[in-house]
Amino acid sequence: MEHFVVSARKYRPQTFKDVVGQQAITNTLLNAIDNNHLAQALLFTGPRGVGKTTCARILAKMINSDGTETNEEDFAFNIFELDAASNNSVDDIRSLTDQVRIPPQVGKYKVYIIDEVHMLSQAAFNAFLKTLEEPPKHCIFILATTEKHKIIPTILSRCQIFDFKRITVKDAKEYLKYIAEEQGITADDDALHIIAQKADGAMRDALSIFDRVVSFSGKNLTRQAVTENLNVLDYETYFTSTDLILENKIPQLLLQFNNTLSKGFDGHHYIAGLASHFRDLLVSKTPETIELLEVGDQTKTKYLEQSKKASQEFLLQGINLANDCDLKYKTSKNQRLLIELCLMQLASITFDGEKKNSRHYIIPASYFKKKGITPIPITTPKQEQNNVESANASPKQENVKVKAYKSDTSETFQVNEPSKIILKQKTKRTSGLSLSSIRAKKEHLIKQMDVVIDEEDLPVEDFTEEALIAVWNTYIEQLQANGKHNLASILSIDTPKVKGTTVHLEFPNATNKVEVERQQYGLLGFVRKSLNNFDINLSISVNEVMEKKYAYTAMDKFEKLKDKNPNIEILRRTFDLDI
Repeated sequence: MEHFVVSARKYRPQTFKDVVGQQAITNTLLNAIDNNHLAQALLFTGPRGVGKTTCARILAKMINSDGTETNEEDFAFNIFELDAASNNSVDDIRSLTDQVRIPPQVGKYKVYIIDEVHMLSQAAFNAFLKTLEEPPKHCIFILATTEKHKIIPTILSRCQIFDFKRITVKDAKEYLKYIAEEQGITADDDALHIIAQKADGAMRDALSIFDRVVSFSGKNLTRQAVTENLNVLDYETYFTSTDLILENKIPQLLLQFNNTLSKGFDGHHYIAGLASHFRDLLVSKTPETIELLEVGDQTKTKYLEQSKKASQEFLLQGINLANDCDLKYKTSKNQRLLIELCLMQLASITFDGEKKNSRHYIIPASYFKKKGITPIPITTPKQEQNNVESANASPKQENVKVKAYKSDTSETFQVNEPSKIILKQKTKRTSGLSLSSIRAKKEHLIKQMDVVIDEEDLPVEDFTEEALIAVWNTYIEQLQANGKHNLASILSIDTPKVKGTTVHLEFPNATNKVEVERQQYGLLGFVRKSLNNFDINLSISVNEVMEKKYAYTAMDKFEKLKDKNPNIEILRRTFDLDI
């Protein structure tokens, strides 16, 4: 039986041209060798399985070759590899520094490759400092590590650092495709792509996974075989889930999630993958961002088709919900319920069923009973369009405008038929739990709003300023009788002045103005009914002079007291008092 060699060793690069995904570093090292500009201390750092040790071995072999040697010639006597994970003591470093003094027997340089150098102890690092800073001319050190931050700064400052990057999915897939052709294996593009993604930037891991899947499926490598062997969720799972979400099929969606769990998959992995799927659909909607989609060609076509079904607003909200579920998963005591709730929320984003309108009618119900009118609130643009079309198709009838006054706004509604009133609601909605919403509901229940019907026979009788002042004082007396002393006091600050149908008021500060504006509709309703003129309105301004007038000083107070009792001045002079 022939001895099996794993692909990670069998296809280990022998030259810099064979190294995958590190062109910038290999080109730098080649130019340094050609120009005799190579540093004597090099540090290769980066993730696992990206070619650090391989490049160190290739470099050690190349710096000793001058082109005259044969292919069988080996420079193993000049290359020393030290595993710092198991040789991390001071004695190991001292033994190494003693060997450094001996010149090479073959070739020009002795190369010392120290792997996992971050595992050296603090004392070993200190013992290595002097030799690393001033090594002999015939000696080169190549240090390799996955955790550069664990190396002391004095070592880093003595080395020329090369940062190896993670191997991209595309480069890993192309190299796996080359190896599959070398071994005579038929492999689907999507299957190789899944292996490259599972490797997470490490070529050695990709080759190990490749050997494992080949042992499972033989010479024919399919996407289904790869997903089954690696226990990863297939793209089809997420495509099906997204279709069910877009079609608002909650029962089928929950059954599919249960089927996924029954296959042994983790719910956390499922919801995180669903968020990534929404992200891939989002980048598929714009031609400029399609290159961010790291999938095979066949799967990319499916993404482009499904991205046309989902709107950008749905995808953004879906990513937000799935990501929020992902963050809460570990702290949840009922993780399955958390994901099922998230799936139901996702399937309800595009749900267009009939929803009840919890908002109260602005016009009191008693008004409609008296007039025999049935109100029809319009909650969706579609219903509003249908009402407008029906109104246009019906015979032309007399129009009536209804004005409703509220504490923060006034709205006008158009009545096209005596039996219908179309309420145009504002598009901006506030949360039912917000402070402003609670305050608005409270004010709505406390205060009965006035309803005025704009018709040609609305009364607009003339009135005098004296009549207005009389009505004004009557309203202030009613406020005091009802316990609203603050508003009554504010309204007593200035005497109202009339210009046409506008009542002008001046207050010493903005606080008084805001308070009157907030309560103006009750005031206007009383004044309009009393004077029988519904065109009366308010104009409120702030006068800083009045504010100064009310800000009494100590002398002002004394003068007031003196006016009431002149004997106070005699008292002050008798005892020589200060104010």
